Amino acid sequence: MSKIGKKPIALPEGVTATVNETAVTIKGKNGSLVVPILPYVKVHLEGGVLTLTVATTQVQARANWGTMAAHLSNAVTGVTTGFEKKLDVQGIGYKAAMEGKTLVLALGFTHPIKFVPPAGITIVLEKSFITISGIDRQVVGQTAAKIRQFKKPEPYQGKGIRYLGEQVRRKEGKKVAGAA
Repeated sequence: MSKIGKKPIALPEGVTATVNETAVTIKGKNGSLVVPILPYVKVHLEGGVLTLTVATTQVQARANWGTMAAHLSNAVTGVTTGFEKKLDVQGIGYKAAMEGKTLVLALGFTHPIKFVPPAGITIVLEKSFITISGIDRQVVGQTAAKIRQFKKPEPYQGKGIRYLGEQVRRKEGKKVAGAA
């Protein structure tokens, strides 16, 4: 049995949901999201509360039950408060700038990297910190991962783009390792 799937999802004030056979549409103050319904799962809307039931006892059915509950919960959170990820650009000469809605990164390559964010994603710069925000948790995380992929933090000097608060395991250099 899914512990997450059993719990009903309460819709806060100002959030509405419509359920049809293939998807659930959730609308709130920040926008609307469409969550496709996974196989073997039934979604019911009763008095501002979404409940999920499973059709069979197959392993995949129970896995989809918990996954569907997590997707719906994330959608409700997204349309009410939204999600954000913060990245930190570290390194001498590494810079980030905005040209309109395009993020321009100077990361030690021969050319600047231009990144156009997907629809529904807002990028804000504060010194060397990049804040990515939006209502869809998956898209926010994927966008942050794509930006980090341009220059992952390297283990010798620690230069690169990292998540805020991420610990990068540092390695010893040749001189330090050879002296011991």
